[in-house]
Amino acid sequence: MTTPATSSRQPVHTHRVEGFGTVTITPVDPAADAGLIHGWVTQERARFWGMGGASRELVQEIYEDVDRRATHHAFIVRREGVPVALFQTYDCEADRVSECYEVRPGDTGVHLLIAPTEGAVERGFSAALLTAFMAYVFSDGRTRRVVAEPDARNEKAIARLERTGFVLGPEVELPEIDLPEVYLPAKPARLAFLSAPRPPRP
Repeated sequence: MTTPATSSRQPVHTHRVEGFGTVTITPVDPAADAGLIHGWVTQERARFWGMGGASRELVQEIYEDVDRRATHHAFIVRREGVPVALFQTYDCEADRVSECYEVRPGDTGVHLLIAPTEGAVERGFSAALLTAFMAYVFSDGRTRRVVAEPDARNEKAIARLERTGFVLGPEVELPEIDLPEVYLPAKPARLAFLSAPRPPRP
């Protein structure tokens, strides 16, 4: 049995959620994290992620491509040191979603895949993670609005976004991307938007 690679990457954000624990957000290390991510994205519950038939090698290649980009970023999210989610952010102007709506300055797109868990579902788990994610995204000083585009058939994800405060937008068709380094099939998606919190009045 081969020993999994160990990532040397450090967290870019740490967030304490009251009653939930400490959440850390660390950039994906494609070589070290490919096995973990592959185990998540190939499960039936992750079918809307679109990588169900991917090999471990392809998963690593995909995240190596993301790692090379200045406009797209992927992160492993941990709760008290335990991996619990895959979180991705991207500049909407540099993504296919820009063909589906009028991008505003400061729009940052997000993708979220929560890891499988054993036992009963923990109440408030997704909400706590989203609290940490949004705190990170809005902390960059540039983001004015977060844009999500879950698969239009993924009712659970859409409902989760609504509970977090996202405002639902139109249903769109994300176009196919067919490039040597990446292939993404066309996808029906539901846009959702969350504006940056207003600063408190003095």
